[in-house]
Parts: sequence; C-alpha cells; structure tokens
Amino acid sequence: MNAATTTAKRPPRDAKAPPATAFINARIIDPASNRDEPGGLVVRDGVIADIGPQLRRNAPEGADVIDCKGHVLAPGLIDAQVFTGEPGFEHRETLKTASHAAAAGGVTTMVVMPETNPVIDQVALVDFIQRRARDNAIVHVHTMAAMTKGLKGEEMTEIGLLQRAGAIAFSNGKASVANTRVMRNVLLYSRDFGALIVHHTEDPYLASGGAMNSGEVAARLGLPGVPKASETIMLERDVRLVEMTRGRYHAATISCAESLEVIRNAKARKLPVTCGVSINHLTLNENDIGPYRTFYKMRPPLRSDDDRAAMIRGLASGDIDIIVSSHDPQDADDKRRPFAEATDGAVGLETLLPAALRLHHSGELPLMSILRALTINPAKLLGLQSGRLAKGAIADIILFDPGEPWVVNKDLLRSRSKNTPFDESKMQGRVLRTLVAGETVFQYGA
Repeated sequence: MNAATTTAKRPPRDAKAPPATAFINARIIDPASNRDEPGGLVVRDGVIADIGPQLRRNAPEGADVIDCKGHVLAPGLIDAQVFTGEPGFEHRETLKTASHAAAAGGVTTMVVMPETNPVIDQVALVDFIQRRARDNAIVHVHTMAAMTKGLKGEEMTEIGLLQRAGAIAFSNGKASVANTRVMRNVLLYSRDFGALIVHHTEDPYLASGGAMNSGEVAARLGLPGVPKASETIMLERDVRLVEMTRGRYHAATISCAESLEVIRNAKARKLPVTCGVSINHLTLNENDIGPYRTFYKMRPPLRSDDDRAAMIRGLASGDIDIIVSSHDPQDADDKRRPFAEATDGAVGLETLLPAALRLHHSGELPLMSILRALTINPAKLLGLQSGRLAKGAIADIILFDPGEPWVVNKDLLRSRSKNTPFDESKMQGRVLRTLVAGETVFQYGA
C-alpha cells in the first residue's frame, strides 16, 4: 500500500481468533487475472494467503471456514469519486457514515473529493482527512486534493506538497477550470510529479442556468437545457492541453457519445488520457426525470438513452476506464424545490454494484467487464495495490449474490442523506459480506 493510503480503522482482533479464514465453495472473479472459476481463498493476517480451485471444498486445518454457497467472491470495489460533507457539511455526510454506506455497497476503497468547507487545498487539510478517516472510517479512504485554490480556477495549488502529504490525485470538484492558461499550468506542473489531474468537463458559460440535458424532453418540461457541447468543448480543449504538456489527465465523468469519440481519438494518439462514467449515466436517462423528480438532477445531467447506450459501448470497448458512484449527498431542503432550483447530486455508494448488475442481467455487459471497471482499472489509475485477488494481495474482498432480488428503501440507506434516484427501484444483486484488510466490516443480516 502506498504512502497515500489512509488505512481503515479495524475492529479489535480477538486473541482467540483462528489464524486464518477460508472462503470455500465460491465463484471467484478476478478481473486483474481474468479468473472466473469455482474455488476458494484463504485470508491470513490481512492478506490473501492462498487462492484457487483446490480450495473449493478444502480448507486449511484450524481455519475458520465460510461457505460462500456458490456466490461471487471478488476484489473490493474502488470508488474514485465520492463527495462527502466533512469538513463543513457534516449534516449531509461524514467520513464515518460514508464509509458504512461504502462497506454495505461492497466498496472497500473510496476517494473523497476536495469540495468541502474549507476546500482541501492545503497540506493540513489533507492530513485532517487522513486522521479523521483513520479514527472513524471502516474502509480505506484516499484524498483527492484541489488543483486550484478554493476551487476558484484562478491560482494553482502546491501540487507537489499536497502529493507528498498524501493526496492521491487532484481535482477541481464539480467546477471546471475555465481559464486555459491555468489549466495548462496545472497539467505542466503536475507532470513533473507524475500526478493525476481529474477534471469535470463542463464549460461553465454554456452550462450556466441549465437544469437538465438540452433537447426535446427539456423543451417539453419547460426547463432550461445544458447542451452536450458544453462537455465536448471543454474535453477537446483539455485533450489539446494534454498534447502540449503530456500531463496525466482523467476526465471525471463523461456522459455523451460525442465525448466518447474525443476520448477514443486521444487514446488512439497515445495521449495519457483516461475517463470515467457515473453509474447514473449507465443506468438512467433524461426520461427518468418524469414529473420533475429532483433526485434525478445531476451533474453532468442525465442524457438521452442513445447516449446511455454509447456509454455502455465505451465500457465494453475499454475506451471508458472506470465506473464511479459520484456519491453526492444533499439536504432534503435542497432537493425539495422546483427542479430548476434544486441542488445537483445523488447518493450512490450503496447502490453502485446492484445498479451496475442491471447491465449484466440485461445482457448489455459481461460481469467481468463491470467488475474490471470497479476494481483493477481504478487501482491502476490511482496507483493502488488493491483491486485484485492474488497471493500476497491485501484482503479487500467482497462476497455477493448477483441474483438476489430486493427493493431500495431510501430510509434504510446508511448514508446520512437519502437523495437516491433508485428509491423503490427493484434491484437484483446484493452484497453479503465485505472485508477490508481481512477484517469483516459488513455482513448482510448481521
């Protein structure tokens, strides 16, 4: 585990606990090695001691045996875009409540965004997040620091010092850097440190005042629209700057077919460009807004179903690298407003995997591709040692039943805020157990 890791707080170990835990009778899926086979694994001292088909029925003598009953054993999910409220907006979410929601959703590592109060743009604030996470979180927490001071897009932060303090990447939150000179300098300076720049691609002038995707649905609802060009113009500019500077660049969440084409072309030119997509833009579209449902107001806005299908094709082809929850808790008061005035954002840590499994059950994406975008791909992008099932790897593991049906009840979510677009939605697939560094931090029904 690298220096940027904030280790989750572990429950005290019972001195009489067995030396190892064996998971048998499992379907092991590990995208890092393309493994999908019946088998088992053994966890000892926080790491995977053994794995393979030979452990399907047999466990080491003296081990605590857990029968997985044929369910899927996979690496813990890595969520690279989590907005929390700590510090400054603890009434919306804390690191503690977010981590419990993450564990329930099979997320063993979450990367928190700098959009707090104060903004995470100083070494002391990176240290604050890490200390708070060590004391309160039950999953691994990493900090994405601000790339500009106060997220104002005017003055670059001390990227080198923030990285040394533990920042894993740099972002401007939900605000794009409109100043091209500043963005160029950020990419140029970050290159010297090998730092990853994660950017929200939205032209603030074209998007200003928009409430949803520009088009027929917006016109019918009488709502101001955000054109797709606001995303593609900013993305195309950024790709040009990457070509100039060769800085590592990640488009946080793309949402339309035109943006996918920009990414595809950049990768074809061997530029250091990657991108992500939120689970919302893979499973929902602008029609879901229906009668002005504000829980569906997001940033970027939900697009057409054609764009949603394009995002799925982008994942299947590997042009889109990772899936994120874009977990963004908001007050009830900020959501219970006219649609145009409501705040953007939706919670998503607990529904990330079940929502993603919809794509598997519908036949749109194989399970291996979904898990790859949630495990080993973000691990490689962020330089983490997790995201894989292998001997000697950290035992961040989830056990889930991909077929179990259930209905989302927002009042039962562990997130402090309840603004989920999936409330009362029928899901198929549930996390049964989550282990962080070998310790069970969530068990369904316990």
